[in-house]
Amino acid sequence: MELFDVAQLMAKIVFVVGLSLGVVPIMVWFERRGAAWMQRRVGPNRVGPFGLLQPLADVVKFIFKEDFTPGNANKFFYYMAPMVALIAPLCAMSVIPFGSTAIVNGHEITLQIATMDSGVIFILAFAGLEVYPIILAGWASKNKYAVLGSLRGASQIVSYEISMGLALLSMLIVYGTFNPHEMVSWQAAKYWGCVVNPFGALVFWISIFAETNRLPFDLPEGESELVAGYHLEYGAMKFALFFMAEYVAMIMASALIATLFFGGYGLLPGMSFLVNFISTNFGFGEVGMQNTKAAFEVLSLISKVAFFMFMFVWIRWTVPRFRFDQLMDLGWKILFPLSLINLVIVTLMVYVLNK
Repeated sequence: MELFDVAQLMAKIVFVVGLSLGVVPIMVWFERRGAAWMQRRVGPNRVGPFGLLQPLADVVKFIFKEDFTPGNANKFFYYMAPMVALIAPLCAMSVIPFGSTAIVNGHEITLQIATMDSGVIFILAFAGLEVYPIILAGWASKNKYAVLGSLRGASQIVSYEISMGLALLSMLIVYGTFNPHEMVSWQAAKYWGCVVNPFGALVFWISIFAETNRLPFDLPEGESELVAGYHLEYGAMKFALFFMAEYVAMIMASALIATLFFGGYGLLPGMSFLVNFISTNFGFGEVGMQNTKAAFEVLSLISKVAFFMFMFVWIRWTVPRFRFDQLMDLGWKILFPLSLINLVIVTLMVYVLNK
């Protein structure tokens, strides 16, 4: 591998990982301010202007907080759980394209960390690992409330992964590929996936709330029943890793649903005009125009991810938490059969239209 290839790969890794982790403190601040705004409260406003430095104060608190480990815990798996929780969604992000191509020193760079034809399978493999840190954290803590939370989390994630997988399968039949780049190209040439398969988009959107343990599906962390759920015995930086992992998983899920159903890095309406306007007025050549387009593609995907992140916050402070039996009924008795019916309908439509 040439030095340039190594450099461009490292640059993409730093960009994706740095952006994902950098968004976490912003989302923590926004979630608090958003909650205050929706509930007519003030929210954090003491540390820095508008409370913007409050996440930094929280980080300092986590760093210097006493790092307690239960005496009867299984130390190896106890420490492994928060690391797996953070690493899994970051690895899944590596195959989500954030742009088409950029040209640097005559080299064409694909704006995706790992380019592979089976990218969606890779994403699902690492997204499915999210059930393991939940089980490990509860079991290794040797605490009955943590174990109950981990059992809830495992059953919830497994249940909703089926409906999510069926919704995804219906779109794979439409696109005819596992390659995320080709999915985005298909949507750019025809229609967004949510237009072709709106019910699949709805099921997938509901499922990612359950997959990321967000309200109204945060039953593994039900404070009124399980104190803090599977991470009850975690504190200091170990709890911070779980905290970060939840937001990184939200970013990964938002990027995935944007790629599958909302055009991915495809330019938003009006951006094509801006690209042509900037390229023409600044005298950009073919290379400059492509790089300008790539920059707007990255901005387009970031805008879509930001919208879905806002929806996570909005839903959290709008819809009350489900009971566990309601959660399972929704997954198995409503979403699962409807997803099967939707898969059959989409398959028949694709067969008839391509005949």
